[in-house]
Amino acid sequence: MEIILLQDISKLGHKDDLVNVKPGYARNYLIPGGFAVAATPSAKKMHAENQRQRAHKEEKIRAAAQDMAEKMTDLKIIIGAKTSSSGKIFGSVNTIQIAEALKEKGFEIDRKNITLPDDQIKEIGNYKATIKLHREVNVEIDFEIKAE
Repeated sequence: MEIILLQDISKLGHKDDLVNVKPGYARNYLIPGGFAVAATPSAKKMHAENQRQRAHKEEKIRAAAQDMAEKMTDLKIIIGAKTSSSGKIFGSVNTIQIAEALKEKGFEIDRKNITLPDDQIKEIGNYKATIKLHREVNVEIDFEIKAE
């Protein structure tokens, strides 16, 4: 069944994408949840017109994300954490702490757009995080976990 997504859905597509899914998934979850609409001929025409009008605005947003990515390439973040004598962290470092450190540096990034290499970081050291600034623009930043 063909649908038009109304918002980004992980592992399925981005907002305004035209995708094929199984009919049950569309009828029972996506459409009633407000995540998508059925791709009828009239909805497809309206979608094409909206895409054409939005293309110029989207290019400006992508260019702004690209500029921010260039500013972030040399960025190094240091996060302090309480550790044991062996270098293990009490708890773990997560995306919330990285988002707060980026905010201190002047970059307002939502924590949902930050991906860590491991699910949980539990030792001091150097790591890389991937930040999704736009659907086509991703940047990797270095961050270091130090003992407080």
